[in-house]
Amino acid sequence: MEQNFIYTRCGDYLIPNIRLQYTDDKLLGKYGKMRRAFLEENNQMLLNDLILTERLFPHLWEIDKTAHRRVEQLMTELLKRNPTPDKATHQMEWVQHMNSIKAQAEEIVLTELIYN
Repeated sequence: MEQNFIYTRCGDYLIPNIRLQYTDDKLLGKYGKMRRAFLEENNQMLLNDLILTERLFPHLWEIDKTAHRRVEQLMTELLKRNPTPDKATHQMEWVQHMNSIKAQAEEIVLTELIYN
């Protein structure tokens, strides 16, 4: 397959005018950013492949969306197994319990989705 590129001259160099076909203005969330950082540090080949095939941001958006859903699902399951103290009478225990549940759910999601 032959591709004809249009070039721009910059001094003594010819730079191909390449544009990304897939662009979107969606912002990257917490888990998408974590996944990208993991790929940069641990799997450069996959990161480069995703960049060159223009699948990086769709991949990161999907990971982010899936991770958020999974955290919510896991928190619901963990709360069923470990009910919270009464928020009205034991506010600090309630906050500690909810933070603990969220940390557990995030740890599972990080292991399953982000660092895999």
